[in-house]
Amino acid sequence: MKNFANINPESINENVFKLIGKDWMLISAGNSEKFNTMTASWGTLGVLWNKPIAICFVRPQRYTFEFIDKSDFFSLSFFSEKHRNALNICGKESGRDSDKIAKAGLHPTVDSNGIICYEEAKLILGCRKLYSGFIDPELILDESIHKLYNKDYHKLFIGEIKECLLSNHQD
Repeated sequence: MKNFANINPESINENVFKLIGKDWMLISAGNSEKFNTMTASWGTLGVLWNKPIAICFVRPQRYTFEFIDKSDFFSLSFFSEKHRNALNICGKESGRDSDKIAKAGLHPTVDSNGIICYEEAKLILGCRKLYSGFIDPELILDESIHKLYNKDYHKLFIGEIKECLLSNHQD
């Protein structure tokens, strides 16, 4: 993809707690003909099974769920603050009901693995799904966590980071 440099995930200089928890990300899955994306602020980056990995969490009622659940790949796209409104739109609107990508003013593209991502992103992680499974409420040790749910526990998706793209454009 032009305007992006492929870097080693170990070269990410951003604070991942801020990147995911405060700046947010778009989780995307599907193909160029049919895909969906959603805004998320829960996830993690790290090393598992001797691989660089990303973990994201999606509730089953989200439209993106059916795409990521069926796909072998997903992407996490991170943006600068100037795209906060786009992230808000992608978090509040459903792709079932509207073209939220157009409303958000984003331009989808595909990486070398055919994974949907966005030209406006500052950082893109293209991931190959390694594992997925629902959070088991019986195994949650901190009772206060149950207050975050209405019996709609997330499914977590662990993906090997196959491509780490850093934008060359300045925001």
